Amino acid sequence: MAQAMRRHSSNSLFETDGKPHPLQDTLLAVTLVLGAIAFVSAMFHSLHLLSSWTGLVGILTGAYGQFISATTRERFPMIVGLGASAVGFFLGMAHGGLFGGVLG
Repeated sequence: MAQAMRRHSSNSLFETDGKPHPLQDTLLAVTLVLGAIAFVSAMFHSLHLLSSWTGLVGILTGAYGQFISATTRERFPMIVGLGASAVGFFLGMAHGGLFGGVLG
């Protein structure tokens, strides 16, 4: 019973089980940054290449991060990054796509 009451010292904001998760934390940060870039750049029609590619990579890193995540505190911000990446990706695709104007 005394062990259940003991608090673990945490090095990361996102680890709630007391164990380090460097890969999950890195994927979370990458997904959030890519999602923010994709979302903001999707608001500008001429930046469709940036928004579609960063959105696609953000979706892939976020999906893999969700697959290997260990705690809920990692999953929640990962979903925010995934949503921003998806919005940026879809708007980038609507504005010209991944290769719009470059290959043809």
